[in-house]
Parts: sequence; structure tokens; C-alpha cells
Amino acid sequence: MASVVYALCALMSLCVAWLLFRGFARTRQRLLFWSGLCFAGLAANNVMLVLDRVVFPTTIDLALWRSVPALLGLLLLLYGLISED
Repeated sequence: MASVVYALCALMSLCVAWLLFRGFARTRQRLLFWSGLCFAGLAANNVMLVLDRVVFPTTIDLALWRSVPALLGLLLLLYGLISED
């Protein structure tokens, strides 16, 4: 059951990133772009979580590597929030 929840979280964050990028393409609001990048990083984090917990449960520990995309995504969002007027 946990693997289904992990996969749904990855799919949902990917859908949110796609919607934010689509909104940015339509309105050119820069905050939508930075939010889309953040959710793309969170989607990568969730995909790596699925790989870590479901595909390679005992052979490889990706705990450190899966934190990197989430950190980068949040840092990009923070930069976008600071740089906005």
C-alpha cells in the first residue's frame, strides 16, 4: 500500500509542476515559473523515493540523494520569492 501512495505523490507533484509551467506559459507570471521548478524538484524527490523504497528496498540507500532535488527545488522557490518585487 505504501508503494501506491509513493507513486501517487510522485504523479501528483509532477502534475502540479506541469500545471504551474502551463500557467506560466499563459500569463508570464514569474512566480509560477519558480513554483513550477520547486514542484519539479519535489517530483524528482518523490520519484527517487519510489526507487529507494520500492525498486531497491534493501540494496541501495538513496536517502541523501533523494533529498538533493527537494532542497534544490525549495532553494529555487526561495530565490524566486526573494527576487520578486
